[in-house]
Amino acid sequence: MRRVPPSLPAFPGAAAGEDEEGSPPLSRRFPVQPVAQPVLPVQPLPGNGGRRGRRGDRCVALSESKGAISSPLSGYREKHTRHKGSASMVWAAMPGMLFRKNRDSSLHPLDLSWVFGYNSSLAVHSLMDGEDRVLLYVSSHTVVIHDILQNRQSHLQGHTNVISCLCVSEDKRWVATADQGPDAMIIVWDSYSGVPVRTIFKSRSEDGVCAIAISQDAKYLVTISAATVQKVCVWRWTLLTGEPTCSTELKPEFGYQDYVIFNPQNPHEFVSNSKTQVIFYLWDDSGLQYGTPFLSNQTFKCLVGQFSQSVFHFNNTQALTGTSAGKLVVWDMHDPRALPEQLPAKPHGVTATKVVAMQEESLTVLQVLDSCIATGDVKGQVKFYDGQLRLLTIYSQDKVGPIQSISFSTILRDGPSALPGSSQPFLTRNFILSTSDATMFHVATDSTNFERIMTEAKKAVNAIACHPQEPLVAVGSHCGLLKVWEYKQTQYLVSRIFPEAGIQCLSYDPEGHLLAAGFTDGSVYILDAISLQSICKEFQCSQAPVTHISFSHDSKYLATADENYSVTVYKRVLQNGSRCWEHLAGLVSHYKPIRGILFGVHSDSNEPRLLSLGEDRQLVEYDLNSSIKDHLVVTHRDRLEQAAVPLCLTWYPKLSTESFFLTANNCYKMKLYNTMTKMCRKTLLGPTYGSPLEKIQILPRTSSADPQQHYLVYITKDKVGLQMLPVDGNPHKSSAFICHPDGAADFAISHDGRYVFTAGGKERTFMKWKVNLHALDAAAFLGGEDLIPFYNLLDGGREGKFFRELEDYFYYVQLCSQGIKTLETRQVSTHIPLEEIPSVMRAIGFYPSEEEIEEMINEVKFSQYADTGEEVTKINLEDFIKLYINHRPALGLSMKTIQRAFQILGYDNKEGDKVIDRGDFLSLLQCRGEQMTEDELAECLITLLGRRPRKEGSEVDTYPPTGAAALTEEEIPAEITAEIFVADILGLPIAEPEKKEEKEKEESLIYKGPES
Repeated sequence: MRRVPPSLPAFPGAAAGEDEEGSPPLSRRFPVQPVAQPVLPVQPLPGNGGRRGRRGDRCVALSESKGAISSPLSGYREKHTRHKGSASMVWAAMPGMLFRKNRDSSLHPLDLSWVFGYNSSLAVHSLMDGEDRVLLYVSSHTVVIHDILQNRQSHLQGHTNVISCLCVSEDKRWVATADQGPDAMIIVWDSYSGVPVRTIFKSRSEDGVCAIAISQDAKYLVTISAATVQKVCVWRWTLLTGEPTCSTELKPEFGYQDYVIFNPQNPHEFVSNSKTQVIFYLWDDSGLQYGTPFLSNQTFKCLVGQFSQSVFHFNNTQALTGTSAGKLVVWDMHDPRALPEQLPAKPHGVTATKVVAMQEESLTVLQVLDSCIATGDVKGQVKFYDGQLRLLTIYSQDKVGPIQSISFSTILRDGPSALPGSSQPFLTRNFILSTSDATMFHVATDSTNFERIMTEAKKAVNAIACHPQEPLVAVGSHCGLLKVWEYKQTQYLVSRIFPEAGIQCLSYDPEGHLLAAGFTDGSVYILDAISLQSICKEFQCSQAPVTHISFSHDSKYLATADENYSVTVYKRVLQNGSRCWEHLAGLVSHYKPIRGILFGVHSDSNEPRLLSLGEDRQLVEYDLNSSIKDHLVVTHRDRLEQAAVPLCLTWYPKLSTESFFLTANNCYKMKLYNTMTKMCRKTLLGPTYGSPLEKIQILPRTSSADPQQHYLVYITKDKVGLQMLPVDGNPHKSSAFICHPDGAADFAISHDGRYVFTAGGKERTFMKWKVNLHALDAAAFLGGEDLIPFYNLLDGGREGKFFRELEDYFYYVQLCSQGIKTLETRQVSTHIPLEEIPSVMRAIGFYPSEEEIEEMINEVKFSQYADTGEEVTKINLEDFIKLYINHRPALGLSMKTIQRAFQILGYDNKEGDKVIDRGDFLSLLQCRGEQMTEDELAECLITLLGRRPRKEGSEVDTYPPTGAAALTEEEIPAEITAEIFVADILGLPIAEPEKKEEKEKEESLIYKGPES
């Protein structure tokens, strides 16, 4: 068989003599195909005028009659990857080309620059070895291709969930990844160019995929779903179809199948296993069959253990499975003593013939390489055996953790001529080891040394902080590992391990001399910022994990918050002429989790100011000067929100004569509060990217940035984003990117504002993002100026029915304010009095509370007071639209919100529905929250229930206030459900479930097109 030279890409193709759309029936044994590099039929080189390749073109003309392998990608490639005579990225890609991309040409406000850490539960693959040592591994939702020796990375981004499994083709070119979660997908990548050549959006399971494998010829994929009832699918990924070639469901009693692999010598055969059951499969276009051979401890009167991984023997008549008891189970494909015509069709004829005790330690990895079998175990040993399971050689070293994966290089070394019995290594391929404790090793098989490549966090990474003056970032993990990196050159500098507890939060002092760390056991360490050595004895003033830690601007105070809702303050003092730290005082200042602590500076002095914000909606300010040993003085307690929960706060830049601090709540609103009066001065629509803002910081200005322009950095549950300031509710001034799908724990900003670092929590990773402010500026400019972005947020936009109704209401209020029946000449105006704001808001469907009404009116009334000293008494239509956009519920009215309230306030009636008693309902309205007087309640109920059209005509019923009680008895049932409250009392429509489902179905047909 002839091969295409390395200068041309090798697309996966079908073997000669095999129909691309068909395959042999299951009734006979599949013929063994020769193992070979998949190659392409020759096509004219780009720009070669259609001529055959010359010798100098490094192109060989292959003849189909000589066994050339044809490719099902040929037609697809010609149609989709050939562009006007020039080769596409995939067609022209070569190994190593990925790193030659221009990394400075990003068009995104935040560009992923580096990924630290990786998912140690997944395999690490060696793509290149030798002068270019290139590894491929998974970090969160990103595939990282890492050139170790050149210290550079390339990232394959496309998944929105954490990648759950991956596989790599034999030639190390094609990489298939899959994830679990909403909108789970399968992506096949070209590792040479980094291009996703195929994406399967419907992975046949809402739960995603837990195991994936690619065949030796790289034509087929097999996936196993992560659902309770697992589904096994075989895909011809090179064909443009969204459906698997064949599939089957597995019974739950087979256990959770989490490992699968193809037979290298037969792509129509594969094996999977759970901890308790091995399953053999055989497939063709007519379907997928499987067999589940029985094996227990009684079969061979020995302890088998739990299964780890399975492989096919290179003799193609056996398969092997490693176990936690250090044994190998040998499966025979057929009974060698039976006559050929009596052989049962595989896979039902597979039986366990013996269990071989290899060692005492649990086997974690099992692979077949050339003509030997490799195993890895929990003690970090790699052993090689021949086909008869006789030991050939061992590679081991102290302090190597349980082996998670072994990946062999494709490059063959000049092997030594070792004689039988010689201790000299015989292997000719170097390999990469990865361990379950997040360590990678490179093993050169001509020596016994394990070269440590990478050591990363074994547990959650929740703590991160940037040095205030130098390009240093410190990262802490729950495993006690504290590491400091120089982030411009991406160089690891120093580390320290704290075995007693995990690191939960970090903070540098403003001078850059100290690094404070809060731990999960409540302890606080103050370290030297360079050496990481303790400068004083650790403090143990809390019995709960420390969640926040921060220094004052003058480095005189250190404050912490913990999970017991306490704030603790430490003070720097002089003892014997040297600086040291002592515990000042602590206080349980909140009754719900503390969301942030914030140091500032008093406006009339240079003394530090300390605030804490909790989910109890309380903003607490402390008097540090008046606080003494064991007594922390509180100066103010202010309730910031009525219903929403504040989640974070920061000082707002000085953009006007008035000073503010900024908060963000769980209703997607950002609020500006006066720093002295704590009065809410402005409510604004915040970024709405699936979850509220969790943490916010002002981006330090770069030397090249506009001194008048400021930006805000934030993280949500799973995203990191940038927001232009001042905040005004314009959605085009914000941008966000998925950083950690399983939850972003924290973030930090470099001192020069050029980089943002995000910590991934339980993903055990953190990421470096390069800031590109010009991209965000351009996006905001393209979004439109003035009111254009706000018009687009209205239902129907500027030309829609809603806007026309708003104009009508606006001008109707003007008529009312001048008198409907007046005969005087009317004064045409573009403004309405502030007192009419609530009426118009309610008319267009927004029903603010009394506190929200007060905030809206004050926002407009005092909008110019700091500059002019005068109050505003009217509002125009443009400002009213902004006010409406920013104050209305970000996600609209929700039936779920009302049902949740009934879950809390109500009880279960005889039918099992959550209901509120009529008397309790009326009592709640008069005694809880914004209390209504009896007259107000009577007027409200008369308006809602009494003024309704008669059945016979259009006249309405009216009730005097004294008849409110009778009306209540008549119209309000004794037990009120959420549906009765919304439909019968408020008079709002509720979509019927059947109609809603039908509508969603119609919308899916309209918008999804042929995919639906």
